[in-house]
Amino acid sequence: MLAAVAGAHGIAGEVRLKVFADDLGAHRSFNDGALTLVKLRDGTIARFAEVADRNAAEALRGTVLTVPRDALPPLGEGEYYHADLLGLTAVSTDGAALGRVVAVENFGAGDVVEVERPGGKTFMVPMTAVPEWSGERLVIEADFIEP
Repeated sequence: MLAAVAGAHGIAGEVRLKVFADDLGAHRSFNDGALTLVKLRDGTIARFAEVADRNAAEALRGTVLTVPRDALPPLGEGEYYHADLLGLTAVSTDGAALGRVVAVENFGAGDVVEVERPGGKTFMVPMTAVPEWSGERLVIEADFIEP
């Protein structure tokens, strides 16, 4: 997910975006070709070829903009895409099973991982409390885990 449509902007079919990527303008096609970016202003106001008027723009409210994984830039050492963490099994540094990762949020001070325990309760920890992760699991410092 690179962005989400927040709503219509003006009467000519432009949309306001909530952008989650550094450079949305590097992509021209979204959602498996369903939306073609024609213009991007200020990084948050977009015009798509398929959207002709305000009604069509308003109908896109809540639409998530995606691109294929191979269209994303390669990751550097220690970097990750949020989508790569979702669904991972979470364990503590002392080996205890904790549950699975259900969300990665960023409230301004860095990424926060939300883990759902087997009973359905969730807890959150800052990504700084995650010393390691792989394609199979995410390890959380035991000191950050509430009993």
